[in-house]
Amino acid sequence: MAGSSSRRAHACVPSVAVLLLAGVTAAPAAHAADSEARTNFFDDPFFQVSSGLKDCPVPLGPLYTPAEVRSQMHGRLERGTSCWLAGRCNDSNAYRYDKTIAPEIREALDAVPGLRRSSVWVTVQRRWIYLQGCVPTRDLARRLERAAKAVPDVETVVPDLMTGTRGKPPYPLATTQEKDKE
Repeated sequence: MAGSSSRRAHACVPSVAVLLLAGVTAAPAAHAADSEARTNFFDDPFFQVSSGLKDCPVPLGPLYTPAEVRSQMHGRLERGTSCWLAGRCNDSNAYRYDKTIAPEIREALDAVPGLRRSSVWVTVQRRWIYLQGCVPTRDLARRLERAAKAVPDVETVVPDLMTGTRGKPPYPLATTQEKDKE
């Protein structure tokens, strides 16, 4: 009996080695796939509401590599449903609000005096509004945040806005390739 289990163990060694070798050779291919162009896989609303500060760094927006999509899927399902389970949403998926909130956000921000002197992009994800870009004053940033918060069904506003165009932006940046898609 001991001999047969020993033979099985030895028979598995080449299989394990083949699997390990396959994993090592597949790793560069997986890395190459992950470095492919980013996409808005989840179709999150992303739009620019003003372009008055020309040197404002362009945000990446909701663009993801295939690996990032895979890593986000479970969390997005969980976060989308938790709103409903907690009784904060009428819909069982908080992300379904986004397409109806987006035009309301655009309208609310368009009504803020001074918007045209800024460069602002908006991402809408699960009733959260991300304001990214550059404003000439902190006061304008606060007014934009208040206008976005006043839109029905908005849960949170994240004001990732810089005053002016110099310095490190508080948001991930688009590459030249993503900028060319705009």
